[in-house]
Amino acid sequence: MINIAVIGGAFAGNLHAEAINRTRAGRVCAGVARSPETRAAFAERWQVPVFATAEEMLDSVPCDAISIATPNHLHRSLVEAAARRGVSSICEKPLAPNWADAVAMVEACERDNVHLLYAEQLCFAPRYQRVKALIDDGSFGSIIQLNHWERHGGPHAGWFYDPAKSGGGVVLDMGCHGIAVTRWLNSNNPVVEVMAHLGTYVHAEHPVEDHSLITLRFDNGATAVINSSWAAPGGIDERLEVLGTAGAVGADLARGQALLAYSDIGFRGAVEKTAHNIGLVRIAHDEAYTWGWLGEFAHFVDVLAGHAEPLLTGRDGLEVLGIVSAAYVSAAERRVVTPPWPVYEGPASGPWLNR
Repeated sequence: MINIAVIGGAFAGNLHAEAINRTRAGRVCAGVARSPETRAAFAERWQVPVFATAEEMLDSVPCDAISIATPNHLHRSLVEAAARRGVSSICEKPLAPNWADAVAMVEACERDNVHLLYAEQLCFAPRYQRVKALIDDGSFGSIIQLNHWERHGGPHAGWFYDPAKSGGGVVLDMGCHGIAVTRWLNSNNPVVEVMAHLGTYVHAEHPVEDHSLITLRFDNGATAVINSSWAAPGGIDERLEVLGTAGAVGADLARGQALLAYSDIGFRGAVEKTAHNIGLVRIAHDEAYTWGWLGEFAHFVDVLAGHAEPLLTGRDGLEVLGIVSAAYVSAAERRVVTPPWPVYEGPASGPWLNR
C-alpha cells in the first residue's frame, strides 16, 4: 500500500484524498491544514491524523509521498522538506509562482532521488484521454489546430488574486491547464512561438489578469489556441477541440456530462464555480473521475510503487511555467516570444504587471 499525505484540506485537498483512496493500492495516511476547523473536518472525513505543519507531519507519520494542494508560494518549501526526508511529492499545477522556485524544486528531487510528479489532472480525464488515443491512431490526420477553453467567474480564495502568493492571475491558474493539455495531445512536441493577449475586465480591484488568449506554435507546424478566463458568467466551462487534415473532434467536461436539473429550493455542491444553485443548474457527475483526478492518482500510485514511468514530471511543470512566462512577456511587449523562455526574478506575471 502506497501511503500519501495530503497537504491542504480545502477543495483540492479533499479531491486529492478522495482520488487517492479510490485507487487500487494507495491510501491517505495523514493531512496538513492551517486552520483548526479545516483540520477537524479533514480528520473526520478521512479518518486520519491531521497536523498544523508539514514538518510535524513528516516527522510523525511514515509516508511515501505528499500530495500538495496549497497556495502556489508554499510549493517549494514543501517539496524541499519532503525531499530531504526521502519522500516524493505530487504537486498541483502550476509547479511554482516563479522560475527560481520551480528550478529549485526539480533540482531538490533529482538530487535526493525522489519523484516530483506534476499534477495536471486534465491529461487523465477519460474524455480527453479518448481524444488523445484517437489522435495517436491517426484518426484525424496531421494536427492543424488544438483549442482549449477553461472559463468561470473567478476563484473563491483570495490568494489567487495576490501575485506574491499565486505568481499571476488566470494564466497561472487556468492557462497552465491548456498549455499542458495541448502539449500532451501534440506528443510534447516543442513549442517554438508564444503570443498572448491579457487583460483585467471584471476583477479590476485586483492587479492580476482575469482573461487571457494564448497562441502556441509547435515545431511540427500545429497551433494551439488557449482561452482562459475568470470573467465568464454561468459557472465553469471546460472543453477542447482538435482539427486535423482528415477530421475533427470536440470534448466537453463541464457541461457535456453534467446533469441538467431544476429546483426552487436549490442544490448543494452542484458544480465547481457555479454562479447560482437555484433554478436550472448543471450538476456534476462523479467529479473526481470525470475531471481526471482518479486516473491521475491511480497512475501516480503505480509510479510510486515502481510499476510505471511518470507521464508528467517536474520537468514538464518547468516547461509549462516557461511557456507561461513567455505569455506574460508577449502580452507586456506585444510580440512573439521564442525559446529560450524568459526568466524573471519575481512572480512569473511580473513583466506584465510592471509594463
